[in-house]
Amino acid sequence: MSIVDPRSGAPLTAPQDTSAPSPQAAPSDEQLIIDVDRNNIQQLLEFSMQVPVLLDCWAPWCQPCKALMPILEKLTREYRGTFILAKLNIEENQEIAAQLGVRSVPDVKLISQGGLVDHFQGALPEKEIREWLARYFPAPEDAPASPEEQAAEALAQGDAATARDIYEQLMQQNPEHYPYQVELARALVVEGRSEEALALLDNLPPEERDAAPARGVRASIEFREEAPSDAELAALAGRDDSEARFKRAMRQIADGDYESGLEGLLEVMRKDRAYDDDAARKTLLRVFDALGAEHPLTVTYRRKLFTLLY
Repeated sequence: MSIVDPRSGAPLTAPQDTSAPSPQAAPSDEQLIIDVDRNNIQQLLEFSMQVPVLLDCWAPWCQPCKALMPILEKLTREYRGTFILAKLNIEENQEIAAQLGVRSVPDVKLISQGGLVDHFQGALPEKEIREWLARYFPAPEDAPASPEEQAAEALAQGDAATARDIYEQLMQQNPEHYPYQVELARALVVEGRSEEALALLDNLPPEERDAAPARGVRASIEFREEAPSDAELAALAGRDDSEARFKRAMRQIADGDYESGLEGLLEVMRKDRAYDDDAARKTLLRVFDALGAEHPLTVTYRRKLFTLLY
């Protein structure tokens, strides 16, 4: 079935010939991204009988709207005609906005078959928008990783500078999405800029400052401060007592080798549970806090700890 332009009725793509398929040019921006007003809103609803429409309700005075719109346009291009993006300026079309039930912006509505399927409000991060779209559309096979995924991969590879640059850009686009600030602080810690990281965390709203992700970043700073130096590790060479095992585990954790460090702490518990007032167990819990409850290592080693204790 061909996709048609809701404004002109002209096809966006040629009708498919199943007997002799051939490559088709990707639809242009003018075909995929349109402005909506009272002159074409009815045609838009009729068009949604053929192709889903993502309706972005925005206003010129709305800063989050300005941050969200480029993300929606980018994703629309990626999906290449799976849906189109229609932009409604509610200041210029207040009657339409009222009929659609728009009470605050940004408000993004998915319309199909002439009716509302779903919507979200606020300038969600790109990763969350991708997850929202995935409920209704298969992701393009060659879809690039989201900025959040790129930053996480960079950090996992030890490239903290790249991760920092990405999170700084994301913060500019969405300054009230506080998880970006927490992740920026995490990247700063890896770069050895702990004081800047702490200052960033201290400026978060109380509910964000005291939540598990921010506590985890603070814990990672503490691990780096508590970890033994190269000289201390050298002095422990050849020793296999509880102190040596514990300090080696602390250094591994500080260096980001969490799995080895967690395994080392469990070993301390197996052989000397009472060491330093149960320091190994307490440190395990701090590492879980640093990694977050959903991290695979947290899930695995929390189970191992439970088995060891009970």
